[in-house]
Amino acid sequence: MTRTYVAPTSLDDALAALTVGARPVAGGTDLVVGARQGKAPLPDDLLAIHRIDALKGVAETEGGGLRLGALATHEEIVQSPAIRERFTALADASAIVGSHATRAQGTIGGNVMNASPAMDAGGPLLCFDGTVTLRSARGERSMSLADLWTGPGATVAKADELLVAVGLPAPTDGTGSCYVRLEYRRQMEIAVVGATVVVTIDGGIVSDARVAITALAPTIRRVSGAEQMLVGSDGGGPAIAAAAHATAEASTPISDVRGSAEYRLAMAEVIARRAIAGALARARGEDVPIPASPALHGAR
Repeated sequence: MTRTYVAPTSLDDALAALTVGARPVAGGTDLVVGARQGKAPLPDDLLAIHRIDALKGVAETEGGGLRLGALATHEEIVQSPAIRERFTALADASAIVGSHATRAQGTIGGNVMNASPAMDAGGPLLCFDGTVTLRSARGERSMSLADLWTGPGATVAKADELLVAVGLPAPTDGTGSCYVRLEYRRQMEIAVVGATVVVTIDGGIVSDARVAITALAPTIRRVSGAEQMLVGSDGGGPAIAAAAHATAEASTPISDVRGSAEYRLAMAEVIARRAIAGALARARGEDVPIPASPALHGAR
């Protein structure tokens, strides 16, 4: 069987390769690992997109938003001052993806399109109202992440479409965010349970709240019941407890080698409570280190 490998430097050439069945690969941290584990063979035709400058970088947009090129690495995201200051939950997530080597090579585009319900960056991107731009030789379209993901490892993207960027609108003043996951080790870990919280405080009252669960459902999703428990409250203990409980109630985990469904349900409330507390603390101007997970777990 003939195998082909192309590495264009222009987006147009990459899109042309997609029309004849090539599979895009950037950092390869998911594709190669999956092949080695026997989950799926490497594609016959590989399209390496790492040389395409149009897909690179983290850039601020008009109004204080961000454009994350599909090739932006997790290390770039963690080091971005704008992300650390205004989109802190995303820095929390990218800071604990895989290992140092994984973060140096793994890209946000690959992470998003892999569509794992356990991906660390997915919850923050969802809570920050992230949108993706897909492009093909036929044209371009944009959509929310909630509309992109359809199930574990599945998206609505067509075979000839390439993710070119993820866009994030500017958060409102008074916003704090936090991503926390249950982890058994510090490197090469996959979330067993994860929670993202983005809150806005105005005059001492929570005026807006976003809560998302990771590794607790077929796709990363927001929990409206938990959000309702926080909005209009002072962010005190009762509101935090009620929102954390609602998060666990909305979870539908599975049992696998990393944890039973029962254990995940029990920990969902714990992890959500820590993420809520971390987001509220940051919204109030308090210091919570990046990444938040080790600091908040150690503070138990």
